[in-house]
Amino acid sequence: MNTIANLFTRSTFWETIGVFYQSAIFIYGTSLLCIYALLAIMSLISIRRYMKKNASVDYNLVVDSPLVPGVSVIAPAYNEGITIISNVRSLLTLHYPRFEVIIINDGSTDDTLEKLITEFQLVHVEYAYLEKIATQPVKRIFKSTNLAYDKLIVIDKENGKSKADASNAGINVAAYDYFICTDVDCILDKDTIIKLIKPFMDEEAVRIKEVGTPCTECGYVHIKEYHKKVIASGATLRMVNSCEVDEGLITRVRPPKQFFPRFQEMEYIRAFVLGKMGWDFINAIPNVSGGLGMFDRDIASKAGGYDPRSFGEDMDLVTRMCAYMKINKLQYKLKYVPLTLCWTEGPATYKVFSRQRRRWGRGLAQIMSIHRKIIFNPRYGRLGLIVFPYNFFFELLAPIIEFTGILFYIYLIITGQINWPFAIILIIFVYTYSVMITTLALLWDQITFRYYNNWSEVIGLCLMAFLEPFVYHPLIVLFAIRGYFNFITGRKHVWGDMQRQGFGQKKKMRPLEANG
Repeated sequence: MNTIANLFTRSTFWETIGVFYQSAIFIYGTSLLCIYALLAIMSLISIRRYMKKNASVDYNLVVDSPLVPGVSVIAPAYNEGITIISNVRSLLTLHYPRFEVIIINDGSTDDTLEKLITEFQLVHVEYAYLEKIATQPVKRIFKSTNLAYDKLIVIDKENGKSKADASNAGINVAAYDYFICTDVDCILDKDTIIKLIKPFMDEEAVRIKEVGTPCTECGYVHIKEYHKKVIASGATLRMVNSCEVDEGLITRVRPPKQFFPRFQEMEYIRAFVLGKMGWDFINAIPNVSGGLGMFDRDIASKAGGYDPRSFGEDMDLVTRMCAYMKINKLQYKLKYVPLTLCWTEGPATYKVFSRQRRRWGRGLAQIMSIHRKIIFNPRYGRLGLIVFPYNFFFELLAPIIEFTGILFYIYLIITGQINWPFAIILIIFVYTYSVMITTLALLWDQITFRYYNNWSEVIGLCLMAFLEPFVYHPLIVLFAIRGYFNFITGRKHVWGDMQRQGFGQKKKMRPLEANG
């Protein structure tokens, strides 16, 4: 016992631990920086390929085709009375011939349902509701008496304490083979459906080819080409907070002026333009955002739909869909569109932002725990060998490593062991690299798509990258760790009210033209 005690009191022991920790952190940090650089390169290639492939596409011809697949747009709503009318109108004006809009009132305690009934002339109808995925009880289903709103279906159900439960009710009602899941506070681009369905249509077009053969005995044979079924697609999201909105339509894109939404705009552009498009290059997309994603309804249903117990229901669904495909030895693709097709209202207060990020952190920890058998499992292909290892080491562990690293450096400073020249060089390098990656994403996005009207708005957003490591990122780390703690301790959490601020000027609503 004395030998062990002496070992732990010797300075050489702690010096060894310190050297080992610093070496491990150096390897970890270097690996992460290399991954970011690789993702940036792959993203640039992916975006250039997308732009080249779609440069000559006439989407009007695609939309006018009678062969386009039908799409169900599913949007859960909980206490969304402030923005519900303008947002539903926005969904109803999507440019696509075959779609329906399914709004799920998930036990709202405000006037969400009453506003919907009044504005869209809804009445209770008898509906053949088949519960393919178990949910909290559905009380009523509404349709409009006005033909202008014949695409609208409103489900009134008991609160399921999660967006997942409400989304599953929408999947049960959906009539089409593909569905879009979005948030009712989001505003979608009018061409959202056609842009998201195109990857599905492109892959189906080469699925089976009938070719002639000179063999007179055989006649014609069917040759099934190597085919990867597209099971989900997503697109870039931005903040709607300071945009100009007219009756549910974006008329002017502006960077948010408020603190948290402004940082989140920058974060989203970096995550989608560099991150998701980079992973798209090697078919290893880790997640399709819950704010906007299109899914194959059959695969989603067979995978069990959304898990109402999950705090990261979007990533959980994609994980189970991919796992289902690999278990059944089916080839699949996840696709991302580099265009901004969705504008969402970001949390403007510390309280709401904190709740959102704690839930995200808890959701990630929960998913890694539930699906732990996938990590490093070659049976799951890229999901097990690339996606989950990355999420575990560089998403889940990153906040913990950053936090403990800060504590370690404080210890070195207090004990006078820090190598100041090396520490300063390291901090400057990491800081500069972070600013460079963010600035690259913002500039590449603006040069390619030009969503902002002038460069002063882009420069103003780029300047936020200089503040992010000191102001915004520490909060992200703190909230993630609190989310992990809540998961470990099993602390109760429910789908809370986002306290919408609303957007756009309130104008007199005009009825939509009925579709012939």
